[in-house]
Amino acid sequence: MASYNTSDFKKGIKVQIDGEPYLMVEYNFVKPGKGNALYKCRLKNLVRGTTLDRTYRGGDSLEAADVAEIDAQYLYRQQDHFVFMDNASYEQYELTAEQVDEGWKYLKEGMICSMVLFNNLPITVSPPNQVVLRIEYCEPAVRGNTATNLTKPCKLETGGEIICPAFVNIGDLIKVDTRTAEYLERVKE
Repeated sequence: MASYNTSDFKKGIKVQIDGEPYLMVEYNFVKPGKGNALYKCRLKNLVRGTTLDRTYRGGDSLEAADVAEIDAQYLYRQQDHFVFMDNASYEQYELTAEQVDEGWKYLKEGMICSMVLFNNLPITVSPPNQVVLRIEYCEPAVRGNTATNLTKPCKLETGGEIICPAFVNIGDLIKVDTRTAEYLERVKE
C-alpha cells in the first residue's frame, strides 16, 4: 500500500492511522536548534469527525488511506437517511443525517455531490461549493431599510435557513456558498 513520507506531508492528504482514515488539516514544520526536524500535524478523523494532534520526526511515514472520491447524485431523503447514487455504477448509498452534517441545507434532488468512500463504504458527502436555491419564506423588506446593510433570516426551498440582505424576497433565486453558508448574489431565472 502507498505511504507518505514526512517530505510528502501537506494539507489535504488522506492517511490511515490505526485502521481509520484521517484528513491532514494542518501541518507545521519545526526545526529546533538541536536534533531532528519535527512535523506537527493536526488530523481529522473522516469517520467520527474528531481531531488528533500528532508530531512526527523527519523520515517517518504514514500509510495512505484507501479512500476514493466519486460524483454521486442526490436522489431523496428518507426520514434521517439521505440516498445518493453513483453516476458511474448506478449503485445507491445511504448516509445518515450525522454523516451529511450541515450539507443537507443545500441538497436538491438531482444535484451532483462529491462523496468520499472508505473501503467502498460512504463516509462523507459534500455539495458543490456554490448552489442556486429559491427562497421559500422571508419577512418583507420595509421601505427605507434597503438603503442600509440590513440582513434577515431566509428559509430556503430545501428547508435550511441562511442570513440574506434585506432586499431579497420570497421566490427569488439566490447563489449560496456552501462552505461558509453565506449569501453570494441574486440570480435571474
